[in-house]
Amino acid sequence: MLLRLPTSVSEARECLAEGAVPIGGATLLWAEWQRDGFPALAMSLRGVPQANALGPGTLGAAVVLHRIDDRVPDVLRLAAAGVGTGAVRRTATVGGNLVGSTLRCLLPAALALEARAAVLGPDGVQETDLAEVTAKRPLLLDLRWRDPVASAYIKLPADPGGRPPVTVAVALHADTPGHRRLRVAVRDGYEVVEGAAPCDDNIENALRTLRGTALGDLPETAWDAVDAQVGAVLRAAGDG
Repeated sequence: MLLRLPTSVSEARECLAEGAVPIGGATLLWAEWQRDGFPALAMSLRGVPQANALGPGTLGAAVVLHRIDDRVPDVLRLAAAGVGTGAVRRTATVGGNLVGSTLRCLLPAALALEARAAVLGPDGVQETDLAEVTAKRPLLLDLRWRDPVASAYIKLPADPGGRPPVTVAVALHADTPGHRRLRVAVRDGYEVVEGAAPCDDNIENALRTLRGTALGDLPETAWDAVDAQVGAVLRAAGDG
């Protein structure tokens, strides 16, 4: 297998045109390749500056999970810290988790942040939403968002080897002065559902509105976690 290491977006685009397979941290691909055979040409984005961005409002696809710190909102930092073991987090990348993984542990956090994705295709760099990223699995370059007022994340306990744990991600956004909005995303099994509600003054009204969204079918154990995380976000925002 020949591994290409482009140092710019234009070079990465050339690699794609040559049929290079993006590998991320290869944590999910190695066993598959050992079973089915290695590709002739692979590509890593670890030399592309845009894919290594880590700071306010942006996170590159080539960033390994253990590097994600308080430069990003709590909801994303905590989600990354809860992925696998320390050894996994030192090699797994943001792009591999969102595009290559079936669990997509970072997806609820990214949805709560209302993140947009920059992806690279035959026509160059385009911005798209996370639904397209998970459905079409393009080459992800980075995530971008507007920092929330406050955010929170929790992963509930689960039996080893059983159903994936429920994870709850919550962010409070300030749309305009005096008008705020809760965005909640929950992974239940392998499915991720989300919803939003105004949160101007009455938290009970906001929670009732959230129950009228796709979140309404969640089990009560998940709703208990939603309630708790919404409360944590409001306290962090100075409302509790």
